[in-house]
Amino acid sequence: MTTIDRPAATAAIAPARTATDPATAAGAPQPRRGLLFWIVRYLPAEITGTAVMAIAGLLATQWTDAAPVIALAALLGEIAGFYAVLAATIYLELVPVTGTRRKALGKTGVLLIAEFGAAEVLDTLLVRPAALLLGVWLFPDPLWGMLAGKVAADIVFYAVAAGAFTVTARTGLRDGGRNRRTEGAAT
Repeated sequence: MTTIDRPAATAAIAPARTATDPATAAGAPQPRRGLLFWIVRYLPAEITGTAVMAIAGLLATQWTDAAPVIALAALLGEIAGFYAVLAATIYLELVPVTGTRRKALGKTGVLLIAEFGAAEVLDTLLVRPAALLLGVWLFPDPLWGMLAGKVAADIVFYAVAAGAFTVTARTGLRDGGRNRRTEGAAT
């Protein structure tokens, strides 16, 4: 059981099966993850990302009134805050299942790219800059504009990221199940 499943288990919610569970390996469908799982998984990163976004965007307003510059500062701040928390979260999930800190560190990078790569490319290059720029331009207060743009962009981002998380869990990339099944078949 990964650490991400532990909060759900303590909240009286059945943890999701991993790729190494016999029922999953036999082809039984995995249960859907509930709302509580996604909140526990992403809320700390969202809070940090939002705080750093607001600080960076408001600091930019000290130098300029240009909406594109404010939106860019907010975007970069949110990315830094969000991924700092998620990198730490994923690393802590992986240390117990990878055996070494070095493997956990390498696999953390792989999982960040697998889970967020497609969502982040779409988000960073298109959706979030447009949403932040539109929000800062439409709202008289830049903070409310940044927050409105963030919420709109997050809807698109999480639709893509949640799907990628599910793929990494089902393929065993997240818990190393694919490697253990392969090693077991080879012996």
